[in-house]
Amino acid sequence: MTPSIAIAERIAGLSLKLIAAVNILFLLSFLLVTALAVTRADAQETVCTGQDLLEKLARDDPAALERLEAQARRTPNGRNLLWKVEKEGAAPSFLFGTMHLTDPRVIELTPAADGAFDSASTIVIETTEVVDQATAMTAMMERPDLMMFTDDKTIFSFMSDDEENDVRAALEKRGIPPVSIQKMKPWMLASAIALPACEMARKAAGAPFLDIKLARRAEEDGKTLGGLETLVGQLDAMASLPMEFHVQGLIETLKLGPRMDDIFETMIQLYEQERIDMIWPLFKIVLPAADDEGAETGYAAFEEAMITTRNRTMADNAAAFLEAGSAFIAVGALHLPGEKGLVALLRARGYRVTPIP
Repeated sequence: MTPSIAIAERIAGLSLKLIAAVNILFLLSFLLVTALAVTRADAQETVCTGQDLLEKLARDDPAALERLEAQARRTPNGRNLLWKVEKEGAAPSFLFGTMHLTDPRVIELTPAADGAFDSASTIVIETTEVVDQATAMTAMMERPDLMMFTDDKTIFSFMSDDEENDVRAALEKRGIPPVSIQKMKPWMLASAIALPACEMARKAAGAPFLDIKLARRAEEDGKTLGGLETLVGQLDAMASLPMEFHVQGLIETLKLGPRMDDIFETMIQLYEQERIDMIWPLFKIVLPAADDEGAETGYAAFEEAMITTRNRTMADNAAAFLEAGSAFIAVGALHLPGEKGLVALLRARGYRVTPIP
């Protein structure tokens, strides 16, 4: 059995609503997609309208909120953004979790992280190629097949007639002409579908997200800048999942409509509270029919292909920076927690990794 078939079979257990949730996690875990977001026609809407879903749960269903909290408590290393990484023979380094959004609440370092950044001689982000869009596009053109359908297929080739009609209508409502995106691979379209209009407006205006701000600040301060991945590597990870899975993620995300804004608002507030452990349980609680049989197996398949494999690559490539010492390593916060997250992987490699409040 090929790896893609095995993954497809395991993902088959995911409910459609949960596929939408996974699509959002997928979006937030890749620097590439958020760096090259598609500009929407409604991107003038700069006021975010999302509501805190946890506040609503506390008011309307406190038992569900307690279940969410209980699930979160079972996630190792899920409650801090900044970690000190130490090993005998090297100056201490730091690991910091970012969120790949431009919201003003997530684009500034915490005071402790700011001090750690200043003390570091080397700044490391997921991939340095995203700092300059021209460089990013040049890198990705090495593999145009990972961005576009290069044969006679379009994104609609993987949809039923009813699904295609619904998607075309939803795209037009968002100001996206379907003909302009039909040759895009679904992960390249993800930002235009999932991100709130206010986020797209900030991106259209040139607002950077934290990772890029850190890279630019490093260059201004004369620090060494390094990366843990390549854009082609990220694209390859995306392409490792079945095309039907990505397409269904887009379809179900479109169906969520305005609820997407609430989900992003809640995730931002959780990030502010350094409660990354609550993000996945959040989806299972607030999305109808998400907590069904087979969901954990399906999510595990996604996590292995899209998060865990990349975590191992990041840990391997971080070794040289950590051995040299005095590094500040910033990656998407979703890569930190869990038994196979970066914190656990670095500990397994002999590093002492401790949270810094």
